[in-house]
Amino acid sequence: MTHHTGREPGPVAPARLDAEKPARLDAGEVASAARPADVPVDLELHCAGRPDWRCAHDGEPFPCPTWRGLPLDDSLRAVLLAAFTLFLRPAIRDLRGQPDGPTPPEIVRRFLWFLPVTDEEARAVALRYR
Repeated sequence: MTHHTGREPGPVAPARLDAEKPARLDAGEVASAARPADVPVDLELHCAGRPDWRCAHDGEPFPCPTWRGLPLDDSLRAVLLAAFTLFLRPAIRDLRGQPDGPTPPEIVRRFLWFLPVTDEEARAVALRYR
């Protein structure tokens, strides 16, 4: 079924991010918008898998070093902010309270690595997204 854009939705559309079952989160739309021409990797392979939030391609905590290694500018930060805030609520729900898991503020800083977020700001964001 197509939605209003006429395109088929990816493996996990934003409206389904809160689904209970484990899912692979498609970063393809983010990759298409965010991938600078000089980045020689296929970002679409680097998707988050729920509920452990590890990269489906390299097994690293998502967002993986491939995402974190992107050359950043203001335009890319804006795209990343819009995209990665969609992951905050489901990531906090999946990861908080796991043995040796990250705290909600740590999750916020993990997913918004490209912004200078203080501990206090991360706590405030985490409270809003839980």
